[in-house]
Amino acid sequence: MSSSALSLRPVTLRLPRGSGSLRAQIETALAAEGQPLRWAITAVEPAADPEAASGGALLTIEAVVLA
Repeated sequence: MSSSALSLRPVTLRLPRGSGSLRAQIETALAAEGQPLRWAITAVEPAADPEAASGGALLTIEAVVLA
């Protein structure tokens, strides 16, 4: 095994719902944390200002990434 072994890392993100593909938005946000292995939307809350956020929702994403 190499000295630069990969590790699993839990990640929780809070993400405002943007326009366009929801899957692409989540996967792009997770890619900044590492290579996503699994993810799930675990909560959806109304945005504080529905007029400002497209879709008016704040998502909680829980994931496991390879780092």
